[in-house]
Order: sequence, then structure tokens, then C-alpha cells
Amino acid sequence: MGPDAFAAACIALVHRLADASGEIVLGHFRKNIPVDTKTDASPVTVADRDAETKMRELIRIAFPAHGVIGEEHGSDNPDAEWVWVLDPIDGTKSFINGVPLFGTLIALMHKGVPWLGCINHPALKERWVGGGGQATTLNHQPCRTRPCPSLKQATVFTTDVQYFQTQERAAFERLGASALAHRSGGTDCYGYALVAAGWADVVCEHVSQLHDFAALAPVIEGAGGIVTDWHGRKLKQHSTGHVLACGDRAVHAAALKALDWSG
Repeated sequence: MGPDAFAAACIALVHRLADASGEIVLGHFRKNIPVDTKTDASPVTVADRDAETKMRELIRIAFPAHGVIGEEHGSDNPDAEWVWVLDPIDGTKSFINGVPLFGTLIALMHKGVPWLGCINHPALKERWVGGGGQATTLNHQPCRTRPCPSLKQATVFTTDVQYFQTQERAAFERLGASALAHRSGGTDCYGYALVAAGWADVVCEHVSQLHDFAALAPVIEGAGGIVTDWHGRKLKQHSTGHVLACGDRAVHAAALKALDWSG
């Protein structure tokens, strides 16, 4: 299979994964289902588990030599050249409380570097796909990040400042003091999608696992933006999860300077 055909097959699979997982998740949304607590104190439901199970089945059929790393069912061949990374419900707290901003994150990494990504919001019927040599689309239509005149005029998102440790919160407050236009929380992965679509400028977070960030860079960078860690380094499989996503590269440089991160 040539590189163009391979990329097309991967992108087609991403859409099948999003369709299948979205159908399962929506079948449980705003229903009275049990909520379990994992060892890290985060919630999980049958929707998370069943959606990931279905995606893994589809990947095995399409690309049996590829690895898979999933939030709910662990790793299978994680050292393969090509590895899929799955977060069936990013924002389970939103999901179990009926808030439609939860999403499914699907990534394909090549040699530990995110190569293709999807941010799917089934309740909103909005799907971003980017990477694999293709520009980012929203529901199959091209989308772009927006220019921002300065950090002071930027809209900055983070899911919840309570997820920051003391040093991280201080860095975020330095960023917030420089970005005076608007700060917002509670968006989970939707904030990144809004940056890719040109409705927001910055997302700054510390997320805990690879499945939380692997899909983000291909989507935002395929729309013209930039995603790095808080030192300005590209995200890779073993990055710390300190994510700075910006639609405008000059704003990204200013945000890095404002964070002044030494961790």
C-alpha cells in the first residue's frame, strides 16, 4: 500500500471509529447508568468501556499489526511503528451529568509522534479530523485557526484550575494575567476543537495521560495552529502532558514567555 493510499485508509478508519463509538456513547447519554470509580478516582461507565472495545475491534480488523493504547483496556503492542491511542470519552464527568461537551479522542502515532487525530463530539454532531498529510476538517469541511493580534486579546481555555499543582497554577496565573480578554473553563477537549475552528485562541492544561493529548496536535496544527508542551517542545508519546495549544504562532510564543515554565 502506497503512502497516499495508507493515509486515506487511516482517515477512513478514523471516521468508522468515530461513527461506531459515537453510536455506543449516545446510546447511554442522559440515561441512568452505573458510574464506577477507577483507582485514580476518575469516573468510568459502560459507555467508556464498550466504545473503546468496539474501536479496538475495528482497528484489529483493518490494521492487525498496529498497536493500540486505550484509556480503559490498556496497551496492545505499544512499541509498534504505528500505534492508535484511544480516549472513548474525554470528559466523563460532563457525560454523566448530561453536559454535551464530552468528546472522543482518536489518534494514530508514528514512531511515538502523533500523526493523525480526531476530536469527535457525538452529542453535538461535530467532528474534527486532521493530520495524515491532510488539512483539518470540521464535518468534512475545511476549518482554520484564527489570527490573534496579541496575547492580551486572546481567549484562553483550561478545563479546571483544580487540576494544576501549585507551581503549575502559578504559571497559568501568569499566563492569565497577560491574556486579559477572556478565560474560561469546563470545556474538556472541546476547547481544543474551538481553537482548530477559529473560535478560541489558547488552551493551556496539564493532562495526565497520553490518550488525553495525542489527538490534539494533528487536529490543531492541520488547521494552522501549534501545539507544544510548556517548554515549546513538540508533543510525543512520553511527553509530560503539559499542553499549550494556540491558533496563532505569535500568541504561542508570547504564551510560552508568560508561562515561564521551569518544571
